[in-house]
Amino acid sequence: MTPGSHCKFLIVSFDGLRPDLVSPELTPNLCRLQSFGVTLSNHRTIYPSETRSAFPSLVTGTSTGGHGMVGNKYVDRSVAPPRYVDTSNAVLLRKLDLESGGRLMSVPTLGEILASAGQSLAVLATNTPGTTRFFHHKAEDFGHVRLSGHFPEACTPDNVLVEAEALVGPLLPAPPEVEPDTAGQEWITSVLLKVIWPKYRPDVTILSYGEPDITSHFHGTGAEATRGIIAHCDLQFGRVLDWWEAEGRTEGVQIIAISDHGHITGHTRASVIDSLREAGFRPGIAPAPGVDVAAVPGQVGALYLAEPTDEQITRLVATITSQPWCGPVFTRPKNETQGIAPGSLGSHLVFANHPRAPDISFSFRADDSVDPFGLTGGTFYDNDRPEGLGVHGGLHPKELAAIGIVAGSAFSEPGSACGIPSGICDFAPTILHLLGIAQPNTMTGRVLHEVLEHAPKATPDIQNETFEARLGSFQQVLRRVQVGTATYVEGAVVNG
Repeated sequence: MTPGSHCKFLIVSFDGLRPDLVSPELTPNLCRLQSFGVTLSNHRTIYPSETRSAFPSLVTGTSTGGHGMVGNKYVDRSVAPPRYVDTSNAVLLRKLDLESGGRLMSVPTLGEILASAGQSLAVLATNTPGTTRFFHHKAEDFGHVRLSGHFPEACTPDNVLVEAEALVGPLLPAPPEVEPDTAGQEWITSVLLKVIWPKYRPDVTILSYGEPDITSHFHGTGAEATRGIIAHCDLQFGRVLDWWEAEGRTEGVQIIAISDHGHITGHTRASVIDSLREAGFRPGIAPAPGVDVAAVPGQVGALYLAEPTDEQITRLVATITSQPWCGPVFTRPKNETQGIAPGSLGSHLVFANHPRAPDISFSFRADDSVDPFGLTGGTFYDNDRPEGLGVHGGLHPKELAAIGIVAGSAFSEPGSACGIPSGICDFAPTILHLLGIAQPNTMTGRVLHEVLEHAPKATPDIQNETFEARLGSFQQVLRRVQVGTATYVEGAVVNG
């Protein structure tokens, strides 16, 4: 298939699925897709490895420093007083986009680009309402389809939701977080197969299973309940793959299977708020009178100072790097490598330097310990759940590792694996390339020429990079890899 040829795309996402959990026993249908296509075996997400940073990267082709969704939660200092933003709230996201004149995301998204070319993007998802909106946050402006498996406030247009409920059944409330969401995955799959494809045939469709992420958070990444919901999502995907084999493939549908991040296991609970208070700060989880540092809750640390002077940032970095839970630390750049505070690296090195970015971002200290389920990767964490459960957000390679499988007439060598580094930002440029639509210069991802059927197969230039910063006994090491014009974060570790 040559660029500009008639083709359509189906992106299927499994939220939080580690690549090393894909197996013939647990995910036979994902393995079936691998036999039809190419597995991107050195594939990863962005930093922070959080859902509502990663999926914006999927649809913008750039990192958090480009699109501005710097975390699942962040502090918006463009208004006075500053406000705490939880991006799981779809209604709030719409309000913020309208208030900003359409600049919720700082760069164009796939849905907008397709609409400008007279093409369409449809979304079906069981993630939070905010995540569902992020896949195509302007869908209602173009009359495009965006359906949530649970949340009507994330659905548009109304008539398509009515059709879907009439044919498949009503939206069901999201189950309690401790219960795997089986019904939602089945609902969105049925709506795709019975309503969206037969009637609307979108040019690009995103089908996003919100599991196994939630179940991993509440049961453990390798727990029986988590393995059960992985198998269930794979079963639903099997229905899609059966349709593709029978019909979709002959109609030019290309399938891309992804995940947005991996999980590691929280083994030691910490309290950032307590540590900061003991050091003499007046912390809170959001800006408020009397709070001198907002420690935004989450597995990736985001610290916003009420008065972010260089001296205050330096004092705060010195405080957290003395703690046993502190992993890699980033502040705004001082030079090509270092951040403005001793011991920190520049946030530009992880492509997270945006006006919304925290004054200090950090990951919890992680290691290669093996959890009770035999999975590598453990970490300190800061939440009220017990030890032994799945977390993500940081820079451990297993958090950054993500699924990438491509199949269809546009892709070469069925049943093969490609070890050239790739990332979640690469899919939008590749899709636009195959559709013959110009890629905006805001995209930092690259076209995956190495897996395309009609493309030169020359191996791109690959360069490894290492960056270090020290403060006393604290030493952090960041690893990246460059592939042509694209750069991927491979991981970071703290010693001392």
